[in-house]
Amino acid sequence: MNPFPLRLKPGDDLRRAVEDACATHAPSGAFVIAGIGSLVDARLRFAAEGAATLIEGPSEILTLAGSVASNGAHLHLSLATATGQVFGGHVGYGNRIRTTAELLVVVLADWALIREPDPATGYDELRVRRCQGGADREPGHR
Repeated sequence: MNPFPLRLKPGDDLRRAVEDACATHAPSGAFVIAGIGSLVDARLRFAAEGAATLIEGPSEILTLAGSVASNGAHLHLSLATATGQVFGGHVGYGNRIRTTAELLVVVLADWALIREPDPATGYDELRVRRCQGGADREPGHR
């Protein structure tokens, strides 16, 4: 594993900044394994919903985790509002950092991540391939 810390600054778009950092430091993909910080006017897409919900005002990022493939991210976030109410869901674009976000991102050597359409779910899902000796292989295949 090759971990790298990442600090995002006020005004950064959380998802875009993570995707951009991974495009530079982990072009074959990575996993965000930890994240804390703060947002303003957060936007989360709740389970089975088609659109994001706006959570107005300042909030604290309690957890952030997910996968970042070469062609997109799948990130989940839990946050607490100024009154302590907790929300969680999918991270889309438009989540602006309020003061900071501090993340730990892990690159897995010899692995390539890509998002591809999955007819069973109707979504672009993660496909994992092992890159070994120049040949790509899916886990469990020889």
